[in-house]
Amino acid sequence: MKISQLLSKGSIIVNLEAHDKKGAIDELALAVSKATKAPVREIAAVLMEREQLGSTGIGGGIAIPHGKLDSVRSIIVGFGLSRKGVEYESLDNKPVHIFFLLLTPENSTGGHLKVLAQISKLLKRDQFKKGLIAAESVDEIYNIIKDQDEDF
Repeated sequence: MKISQLLSKGSIIVNLEAHDKKGAIDELALAVSKATKAPVREIAAVLMEREQLGSTGIGGGIAIPHGKLDSVRSIIVGFGLSRKGVEYESLDNKPVHIFFLLLTPENSTGGHLKVLAQISKLLKRDQFKKGLIAAESVDEIYNIIKDQDEDF
């Protein structure tokens, strides 16, 4: 399986409008809700609940909000790009520009961890991050992810 197989173009936001963590999560939840039957509020609530345990803003301008929901039947990935940056209470206290959202079924521990590891691996590549930040369209973002994607 590849990240690009879990990511629909409808779940990609080229220009997040949010200024803060709650706004970013709400926007991302709305985008991925189209790929699942889960209500937007339910998605946002589970993501904010996870944030209470510790920020998913991992530093370097990156956040990977994630959570598990009973109403999600398969692993779903969303993506958001913020040109101006979002105040996200990141580990390095810097704004976040690149967001990968991950939703998994409640019983999908192994799959959840594999996808998180794959996203983290991709985000260690400077050219990958630079390409995403420079991207101007949904298709461009999707193709950058697809081109760098590997089976996990």
